[in-house]
Amino acid sequence: MDNKSTKPQQMSFAQVEYSAKKKLTRRDIFLAKMEQVVPWERLIAVVEPHYPKSGRRGRPPIGVERMLRMYFIQQWYGLADVAVEDAIYDSQALRNFCAIDLAVSSVPDSTTLMDFRHLLEKNALPQAMLKEVNALLKERGLLMSQGTLIDATLIAAPSSTKNKSRKRDPEMHQAKKGNQWHFGMKAHIGADEQSGLVHTVVSTAAHESDVSQTANLMHGEEACMGADAGYVGAAKREEVVAKLQGRAVEMKWRIAKRRKPLKEMAACWQKDLALAYEKLKASIRAKVEHPFHVVKNIFKHKKTRYQGIAKNDAQLNVLFALSNLYMVRGKLCP
Repeated sequence: MDNKSTKPQQMSFAQVEYSAKKKLTRRDIFLAKMEQVVPWERLIAVVEPHYPKSGRRGRPPIGVERMLRMYFIQQWYGLADVAVEDAIYDSQALRNFCAIDLAVSSVPDSTTLMDFRHLLEKNALPQAMLKEVNALLKERGLLMSQGTLIDATLIAAPSSTKNKSRKRDPEMHQAKKGNQWHFGMKAHIGADEQSGLVHTVVSTAAHESDVSQTANLMHGEEACMGADAGYVGAAKREEVVAKLQGRAVEMKWRIAKRRKPLKEMAACWQKDLALAYEKLKASIRAKVEHPFHVVKNIFKHKKTRYQGIAKNDAQLNVLFALSNLYMVRGKLCP
């Protein structure tokens, strides 16, 4: 089999038998759709210059596309390295997606997948993948640049000290939300106002304030910014003012007001108007929640898998790149 291709030359008996079944499972449908919407050639071109030309002990390396497919299965189903290997052995649908015929070759082991992940992290390829996916979406007219919505979500980290170092992850911190404390990190995103597609991802410890990352989430071409009440005062921050200097167009800020001043307003037409305006801003801002829903609920990423901000940031960039493709799957491939 060619290293650059994952298409088998001939179907095995197991594949023929599986393809003849009368019912398509949800996994079959999902994988078939993602097969069509993922820009394989473009993503392979991102990884290939950094991929080793020879494998272990001089053996031919496993093809980039097959490793990408394994890696994406890991992100879609929230699996650890060993669990991905086991899942592919167990599932004919996953083997078909990776074009693996067990009569001809075995499934790449968990160590090979771990090495591939480390290669991506070392060369900042997850961030490059997000940019490549967004370049495709811009070409298709699905990702605009007129406005940006920003938000952040907490991602829990294991708080247990039952590990080799007998310590919690030193890069993670506690943050209070409401009356509850959370230990972990924050994923900050900048999303397109029209589509809700993510263009920028920034990862910090949980105790970092949302508003501190405003400038990092701006791509520089937007004419308006939308955010919740956690970003009050963002327009006056030094780094934001510096980023907006020299612009011909003035930035419009659509930041939600805090609840207390609204509650304290006397009941009159002005309060009704203010509440209606806040409701309008909230309806526009709601699109920034969709990527979080996909990553946390559909891709099942509710807890960090690795130690350190950098490794988790790499994973989040890939997850949001895949969530962008998932959110527009019907438009990319009607």
